[in-house]
Amino acid sequence: MSKYEINELYDHTQEPFHLKHLLTDLGERTLYDAAVQCNRCGYCETACPTYMLTGRETISARGRNQFLRLLIEGKIRDTASSEEAFSTCLLCGACSSVCYAKVPTPDLVLEGRRSRNGYGQGFAARLGVNLLLNNRGLFELLLKAGFLLKRMGLASLAGKLGLYSFIGMPALGSAQDSLTRAPLRFLREILHKDAALKPEGKKEISWAYFAPCGPNYVYPETGLATVALLKRFLGEGVFTDNFCCGLIAYNYGRITEAREFAKKNILRFEELKGVLGDFTIVGDCSSCAAFMKSYEQLFTGDEDWRPRARAFADAVKDILEALPADKIKGRSPAEGEIVTYHDSCRAAHGQGLRSQPRAALKKLAAGSFVELPESDWCCGGAGAYAFTQPALSEKVSDRKIRNIASTRAGTVIVGATSCLLQINAGLREKYPSAKAVHYSVFMDNLTK
Repeated sequence: MSKYEINELYDHTQEPFHLKHLLTDLGERTLYDAAVQCNRCGYCETACPTYMLTGRETISARGRNQFLRLLIEGKIRDTASSEEAFSTCLLCGACSSVCYAKVPTPDLVLEGRRSRNGYGQGFAARLGVNLLLNNRGLFELLLKAGFLLKRMGLASLAGKLGLYSFIGMPALGSAQDSLTRAPLRFLREILHKDAALKPEGKKEISWAYFAPCGPNYVYPETGLATVALLKRFLGEGVFTDNFCCGLIAYNYGRITEAREFAKKNILRFEELKGVLGDFTIVGDCSSCAAFMKSYEQLFTGDEDWRPRARAFADAVKDILEALPADKIKGRSPAEGEIVTYHDSCRAAHGQGLRSQPRAALKKLAAGSFVELPESDWCCGGAGAYAFTQPALSEKVSDRKIRNIASTRAGTVIVGATSCLLQINAGLREKYPSAKAVHYSVFMDNLTK
């Protein structure tokens, strides 16, 4: 056990808002022990997008790990000095993939962010997370009202009038500009009306669909395609009627609420399992699936919830790995259409899913499939990163779009909704002959 079990990063009053232990490839470690796994070799720098684009040590994975170590040791007292290092991280995990010690840099960076005064305490963060957790109906009503304003053109007008900057939320203006769709009927409402997805009358199932926030609120066609594929290739299943997985809260400083989201979903899982036996939980946003697979880390100090979180995590599968390639049958893409695949960060780096989606895609696309250069290079979306770090995000995105253009592909397949939003925004501006399509939508269209 390290002498830095209690560290200088935060005082005891802040402990509920931090993770004291991380689950790493080398086993369970204190925050400090996880940070000192980094021996500053530099392999991560060849994979870190922000370092590769700027050449600046302070915004490399290695630099970020050293900042955190110095903060824990008390050698840096001013957390503001490390703000740029932590805030510019994409949390993509590319550094951990190439690291021999598998240093969990994204989790270390998030701990650094949580140590900043006021992080996660903004009005939007508090309101959004609290409504999602405690009053989902009101959250959805407000979101629909916002979407209606967008459809009427009033959201864009507010941006032009500078209202978002006036209320201290300029990123909100950028976010609504990037969003080309504003559904007024959410996925959860649609799935509730599907009698085949209700648990009543079923004795056993093979899968339960978990609706992440992206498909639920922005891309309902993605969730519908996923459910259609699961029915087609895996048999009977149900809709979990889940809450948000908690990733938004986890990434934006609300770790206590992230635990509450996890508990709600674990309880729902246990309820269904008690009636239907063992089944696989399938999600169709790689960021959310990766986070759910890490639920145990939220409860390392809780003897009651930790094994329950582990059981939940063990049942989770990304749609990218859930479909058995040997059972997939369908038609090929249109003649002359070139298809390529972008590895979403939390699929490739967070879950190690690289071969599984390619096996299924190549079976259908065959000669139409072309590998994307630097396929696991981040697209720059990273949740709200495109709006909070627009300059760096655009540089990261530009490299991705150039690589897509080099393949001459008309369709770019992705597995995360953040990537869907970001890549399509870049393609519209710089390579409009191509479009990004979610894996589920692409597979569903070819296997109907």
